[in-house]
Amino acid sequence: MKRKFLTLIGLGLVLTATGCGGSKTETNTVSVIEEENTSGSEIYVSFGDSEKFALHLYENETAEALQTFAAMDEWQLPIYHYDDYENWEVMQYYELPSKYEVPTNPEEVTSEAAGSVYFSEDNEILLFYKDAEVEGEFTPVGYFDYTDEFLDAVENNPVLEGWGNKLIHISA
Repeated sequence: MKRKFLTLIGLGLVLTATGCGGSKTETNTVSVIEEENTSGSEIYVSFGDSEKFALHLYENETAEALQTFAAMDEWQLPIYHYDDYENWEVMQYYELPSKYEVPTNPEEVTSEAAGSVYFSEDNEILLFYKDAEVEGEFTPVGYFDYTDEFLDAVENNPVLEGWGNKLIHISA
């Protein structure tokens, strides 16, 4: 019951913030780690020119560092590889510049729920936008409320003309 309540509150905040409070959206919020482990903090991500989606952060040093850095510098991160690597159908990764030293505490992960976000020791943010079974050592960062609008924004993020890559925008 508490999980459904938190999910409804989170969805309501996202819909209110994006001006979509009156639309009917079927949600299926999923997360590898229970919502009770979130810090209540969020950063916001848009895919190309999509609306902003709240990334609910977990309580750990990695998530706190990402939030601090996003507050200092709004990021515009390119997605160089979006359809030519293993598991591209279920995940995307975004490389942070090397000037950001993000602490990690990786754990063995074998199954990821759609909307889950992790950080790798390669200074990459990993977004699983579909359920996946990808083995690796990742640090959990947070999760997105998984909706049809979220999936559409990730999958239909346009390739920038003349650049050959996609962009995401991250801000505090």
